[in-house]
Amino acid sequence: MTSKSRPNTLSVYLYIPNIIGYIRVLLNCYAFAICFTNKELFSILYFISFVCDALDGWFARKFNQVSTFGAVLDMVTDRISTACLLVILSQVYRPSFVFLSLLALDIGSHWFQMYSTFLAGKSNHKDVKDSTSWLFKLYYGNRMFMGYCCVACELLYITLFLLAKESEKMTDVLMSAAKHSIISSALLAFLLFGWATKQLVNVIQMKTAADLCVLYDINKKHNA
Repeated sequence: MTSKSRPNTLSVYLYIPNIIGYIRVLLNCYAFAICFTNKELFSILYFISFVCDALDGWFARKFNQVSTFGAVLDMVTDRISTACLLVILSQVYRPSFVFLSLLALDIGSHWFQMYSTFLAGKSNHKDVKDSTSWLFKLYYGNRMFMGYCCVACELLYITLFLLAKESEKMTDVLMSAAKHSIISSALLAFLLFGWATKQLVNVIQMKTAADLCVLYDINKKHNA
């Protein structure tokens, strides 16, 4: 009986989903390098990189190339690209504190979630079956719903960037876009709902993960 050959380090780095991850990094680097000189091209490249986030997961499952490195690369790329866009939006909109707060919430909630996943001995940060929050379980348990929230969030940020002029109030820009037509109002409401849901999930995620970290310390002291 022949045993399965053990993949070497290089082969894991060259998994198809990981190569897609490297392409995403390159796309984002170039996109942000030209973001102020060519907004349209930036938006296209940024969105292509975002779409590739779904492709790498599909390829990982299709070719049995799921890896911890790929999962970390995927999340780090997501968080850094969104963080960079939020920093840019904080420079072109007032009050900038809004976007910086969203950045802190996004990174903080995912960091807490990843660390609590490690403490709980789980292999995937999306394993939230034991959560008491129905919204949290719906978000990570339903790919369509999570996809809608993520797409809505990123499209809203891209739209704000495309509409931005120098030092404008975000509310004024959103109101102006909503008044443009009924269709634009409906699309904006569609994006805002998905964005708001994702921010609420981030809050729940941070609170749930923080509770798990605290319970871990309590149990550790109790069993000492």
